[in-house]
Order: sequence, then structure tokens, then C-alpha cells
Amino acid sequence: MMDYSHYTSITFSRDQGVLIVTLNRPDALNATDERLHRELSEVFADIARDKETRAVILTGAGSAFCAGGDLKHGLSMDRAQTDAMVEEGRKIITDLLEVPQPIIAAVNGYAMGLGATLALFSDIVIASEKAVFADTHVLAGYVAGDGGAAIWPWLVGVANAKEFLMTGERLTAAEARDIGLIRHVVAPDELMDTAMRKAEALASGPRMAIEGTKLTINRVLKQAVDASLDYGLQKEKECMSISEDCVEALTSFAEKRPPRFTGK
Repeated sequence: MMDYSHYTSITFSRDQGVLIVTLNRPDALNATDERLHRELSEVFADIARDKETRAVILTGAGSAFCAGGDLKHGLSMDRAQTDAMVEEGRKIITDLLEVPQPIIAAVNGYAMGLGATLALFSDIVIASEKAVFADTHVLAGYVAGDGGAAIWPWLVGVANAKEFLMTGERLTAAEARDIGLIRHVVAPDELMDTAMRKAEALASGPRMAIEGTKLTINRVLKQAVDASLDYGLQKEKECMSISEDCVEALTSFAEKRPPRFTGK
């Protein structure tokens, strides 16, 4: 049996062949601090090795799925932490694509930045009517480099992706469904039951056929990731290292005031 006991910011429960993986920083809307980001860079490789798990539900504790990166942490990072975060960001996406078991994202609230990326790289997205999707990297002065620039064009086309990624515009669950970003929208009190029914159906199906189909499709998606992920992460790292606008975005967030960008 796979041992998940060393995780502290992610919790796990099991219902027969279905593993429920819950991001567990509810007081911070499950935004990723240093620990949660590191654990995300490890968890998908562990799930891939978990032979008891035949389907996965990924969700968030409390009122949010994942509100992206913890911007307060971003202000205090040194060079070593920045380097580690970039490497972890790459591993999160590449490992996620290698998980053979089907992953259902049960999006209960905000799915922003990395949170949106995690949801959209899942195999099926079921969203509460209260869910909100956005890639907000640019609003924090970052390039949308941790997978957003790869997955959004694949789902909604290049023109739509450019607009949403360059503006950080938010989408309700219904709007996300209408443009093809996601497929399922349900009432909040039906979210986990709907996700569990879908997961149980997959878990009880022909495992080799389901997993092989997923991994075959992911080979196409990996081409998009290979084309953009390393470049995007490098550009994101440059923003963290030398962009005055990035510092201003993070500072204004901490000071709860509008940012004053200079283009530097």
C-alpha cells in the first residue's frame, strides 16, 4: 500500500479504488506556499506508483480548489527558493501527464493560476456553480509559464488563450463550460457525489484500456508541453529575478492597494 503519511499540506482518503486527494490549506484558499508546492511536485509520481488506486479525485479543502501561488511567500523568496520553485513547477506538469490513472478535478471554488493549471491538466473537470477559473500570473507580474500557456490554447484555441492569459480575466464555471474550457457544471452540494460517481465508473472499467487511452492522448498534449514549458518557466523566472513590475505587483498585493506598473 502506498504510504502518503509524510504529506502535511495534502490529505488523502480512499473509497475502494478511488483516491481522494485534497489540497489542505483552506485558510489560504489552498494557495501554494513553499511546502504545498514541493508536495505537489512529489504527489503525482507517488500516485502513478499506487497500484491500489484506479481513479483519482483532486479537490480543495474549504471554499476554494486552489487560489494559485501564495503571493506573500513570493515576496520573500531568495534565489535558491526561486530556482527550486521553477524546477518543482516543471515536475508538477510532467509528472501529472505521466499518471496513468484517470484524474477528476472536483473544482469547488477558486481555480486560479497554478490552481487552474492543475484542474485543466486533469482528465475530467467537474466544477461547482461557484467555481471561478483564471490564469492570474500576469496580474502578479509573472509569465504564465507553469503550464497555462500550454493547456489553455489546447482547450480554447490560441486567440482565446492569449486574451485570457494576457489579461488574467476571470471566468465563471458556466462561462468556462460555454467556451469549452471545462465540460461539467453542477450545484455545489452535488459536486463530490458527481465526481465520485464518475470516478467509480472509471475505477470499475477495463483498467488497461482506460489508462492506455489516457496516456495515448497525453502523448499529444506532451508535445504542447515540450514546446512551451521550459521556455515559459525560464521567462517566469526572469520576471521573478529582474522585473520591477513583478516586485510592484507583489508589494501592492501585500499592501492591499492597486499596483503602479512602469513596464520595467
